[in-house]
Amino acid sequence: MSRIPFEQLPADVRQAVGDKTGAVHQVVTAFGGMNSGIASVLDTDSGPVFVKGIPTDHSQVGAQRREAAVAAHLPASCPRLYWHLEAGGWSLLGYEVVNGRHADYTPGSPDLPLVEAALAELQRITAPADIDIKQAVDRWAQYASPGTLQHFDGDALLHTDFAPDNVLIASGRARLIDWAWPTRGAAWIDPGALALRLMHAGHLAEAAIEFANHFPSWRDAAPEALAAFGTATASLWREIAEQDEAPWKRAMAEQATALARALNTSP
Repeated sequence: MSRIPFEQLPADVRQAVGDKTGAVHQVVTAFGGMNSGIASVLDTDSGPVFVKGIPTDHSQVGAQRREAAVAAHLPASCPRLYWHLEAGGWSLLGYEVVNGRHADYTPGSPDLPLVEAALAELQRITAPADIDIKQAVDRWAQYASPGTLQHFDGDALLHTDFAPDNVLIASGRARLIDWAWPTRGAAWIDPGALALRLMHAGHLAEAAIEFANHFPSWRDAAPEALAAFGTATASLWREIAEQDEAPWKRAMAEQATALARALNTSP
């Protein structure tokens, strides 16, 4: 999605933001990420705020609304959502500013214990029953082998996308961001999703699985459930790589296949 500076938003939209924040004194456009038409840090009368948003007629506006709805249920490892507004054809979220850097997942990185702590905190959260979020059994339905989909069912609140861009390291802790796809499902799914990202950063499959074993949900899961996850994840990434042959997507597909092989041969 193409990104525009905050100053190019319609005047009534900027006024709606000002009604939330007070006068805006300075704006810095953020250029990371691909899913927001607006992404800016504002210096305002009420303090700094990170504003992200998309037009209300965009196909992904539903995902942004889900992100806003789930925000109140997230653990402290996630930046606080101050407000959500829709005005002048734009849907905007105002977040706590986190001055950090993307997590380093390479073997031996000092960020890994911080990421582990953040995910451990999330693992204690039950998915809110009053919000219409995706079900893991639906998200993996077309990728899971016949007769295995029931393993994905559960009540945990899942993030599912632990790309380093979605984890910021700031003030000695890891912060989980980008909640466009909150999911209700088995708690062990998130450690599995993180394990695949660790492999992409250079960990062998066995080491990534051992890291996932730090989480009780993964440790206590039935071996056939973890094998089902490996098979489904490999199928998902194979499809992604077939649709877009970007080198990193092909690499993710290869690593997902290696993870599936290791999970299917684990005792």
